[in-house]
Amino acid sequence: MSLIPATILTGFLGSGKTTLLQRVLTEAHGQKIAVIENEFGEENIDNEILVHDAGEQIIQMSNGCVCCTIREDLRNTLQLLGAKKRKGLLDFERVIIETTGLADPGPVAQTFFMDDEIAESFLLDSIITLVDAKHAAQQLNDRLEAQRQVGFADQIFISKADLVSEGELSALQHRLTHMNPRAPQRVVHFGQVALGEVLDLRGFNLNAKLDIDPEFLKEDEHEHHHDHAHEGEHCDHPSHQHDHGHEHGHAHHHHHDDDVKSFVFRSERAFDPARLEDFLGAMVNIYGPRMLRYKGVLSIKGTERKVIFQGVHQLMGSDLGPAWSADEPRVSKMVFIGIDLPRDILVQGLEQCLV
Repeated sequence: MSLIPATILTGFLGSGKTTLLQRVLTEAHGQKIAVIENEFGEENIDNEILVHDAGEQIIQMSNGCVCCTIREDLRNTLQLLGAKKRKGLLDFERVIIETTGLADPGPVAQTFFMDDEIAESFLLDSIITLVDAKHAAQQLNDRLEAQRQVGFADQIFISKADLVSEGELSALQHRLTHMNPRAPQRVVHFGQVALGEVLDLRGFNLNAKLDIDPEFLKEDEHEHHHDHAHEGEHCDHPSHQHDHGHEHGHAHHHHHDDDVKSFVFRSERAFDPARLEDFLGAMVNIYGPRMLRYKGVLSIKGTERKVIFQGVHQLMGSDLGPAWSADEPRVSKMVFIGIDLPRDILVQGLEQCLV
């Protein structure tokens, strides 16, 4: 049996997860989707979509989809779904997990790697994060969960953009890019998203190309400017101002020296594989809980192929990618997204792993 792709749908309270989910479930796509919800209630999914069976943890939907509540933990629920599919009791082709608005997606993602039975049945396709444009600045300032949701994203959908000015939207997009440069951003209206933008994104596929915002990599001055602004006393970027540009923006700017930050490491020199493995292993042991996502395309001494690596918290893996083409510069690119990561230590250590 081929692996069942799974998508994690996350986002802070009120960001539009259920609206997007309703659209996916009601669209005539002909796919059978199992939905796992951990904040299931009568109000979450329209009653007419559901065919209720109060005694069953799994609810059959009128369009051939199934929906289950997490009454136990995610691992048990996935095992139950997998077993029912193997026995022919349930027919579905993929899974979407909607997390609660206050959830850290990290443990949800780790479930797919920590448990052999789950790993043999399911493949984590991607983490999609919804961000509410109207309330995001405050949520990102006040709630670490909202920051973590952005940090884990493979794809960011920005909802309620029609409720803010162009300047506010631009400032939010800029801030999200600095928190997570590897996740493409898309503005969506009332959950109207093409299914192809939600499913089969291969965000967790080791051979998927490394998506880092090109501007983030190109403009070193731009990047340094913002690092200094975050650490200094004064920055007048619009994302550091509140209430439509009233005069008290600077007084508040320190509130969102975001805990979740990202940085990119680049080098034209190849890595020594043994030194790199030792160093990254040590970093993951010490800082793993704070390392949300990290990913890279590496030039390694002794191989003509690209080495693609990525990790979530303490889980790290690598894979051989395509060969470097003859006219392609062999540049290693790595992005680290985490909570108060020691950038200087990481950069210094990585430089010592170069040939």
